[in-house]
Amino acid sequence: MVKAVALTILTFAGAGFIPAPADAAAAGPIIIGHRGASGHRPEHTLESYRLAAEMGADYIEPDLVSTKDGELVARHENEIGDTTDVEARFPDRKRSKTIDGHAVIGWFTEDFTLAELRTLHARERLPFRSHAFDGRFAVPTFDEILDLAAALTKELGRPVGVYPETKHPAYFASIGLALEPKLVAALERHGWNTAGSPVFIQSFEAASLKTLRPLTPLPLVLLLDAQAAPLTDARLTEIAGYAQAVGLHQRLIVPAGPGNRTLPPTDVVARAHTAGLKVHVWTLRNEAVFLSPSYNGHPEEEFRQFAGLGVDGIFTDFPDMGAAALGRMPATRAR
Repeated sequence: MVKAVALTILTFAGAGFIPAPADAAAAGPIIIGHRGASGHRPEHTLESYRLAAEMGADYIEPDLVSTKDGELVARHENEIGDTTDVEARFPDRKRSKTIDGHAVIGWFTEDFTLAELRTLHARERLPFRSHAFDGRFAVPTFDEILDLAAALTKELGRPVGVYPETKHPAYFASIGLALEPKLVAALERHGWNTAGSPVFIQSFEAASLKTLRPLTPLPLVLLLDAQAAPLTDARLTEIAGYAQAVGLHQRLIVPAGPGNRTLPPTDVVARAHTAGLKVHVWTLRNEAVFLSPSYNGHPEEEFRQFAGLGVDGIFTDFPDMGAAALGRMPATRAR
């Protein structure tokens, strides 16, 4: 059971709304709005991040890539053909590139100045999600996201943190657009590159975290996907030498077999904790295409299972469901 805590009642969309407690850790795992409230709004937009916080997310998660002129913007990938109207606006900018060893064809942020990206509009990436907001929102900069988090902290009366990820950092460094110094500089400008600031920095690339380690006192998180090498005790101890947490694909904690039916949990959460690492799990989603049939169509049960297994944080596209499942607020319909 989630530990009972005092909650403050606020107003949300004209109805009673209970936010996550200020001391979220006391009430269970933190809720991380994965690309914002990306189950409800086009991902990586200020509107998606705002909705995530209003729905109870403790942190909003921007994936960071670079523009041609070295500005950090939020996109899940540097290829933006699927998430913006770039094809219609800049048809001649289509390119073929090799990114981290993979051939990719499309439109890339590093081929556009920030001023050019400002002319684009975001759209929903997945065909089975609502496209009602396509074309309405802009591509935000990291500075704008930090401003938003500070404003939301005041508006909601509780900390709203940021959880940036360096995307393809080795690739960007190879073309003279290293992400890490720009990320730290932005945090410095906003007074958030200090111990105790509500920030985690994440990456799939250990080298990026090792570059960041002498530049910031903030906690670093190594992301590991379902195909990651075995997380032996020795490997966890090695990771703890430069990071404070691991971001684990959910199947590293709760495996699945045929038909995506869940199998007994592994012991990786306990072993990571023994190594001194927090564990954040990604990514919990409501739709049947993602949700294991073992939960019988009840995504809240997946949240409760991972909370019961002792994870310290949960990434989700649906922070409203996460907050409701963890007993922090009733499920709230998106506006």
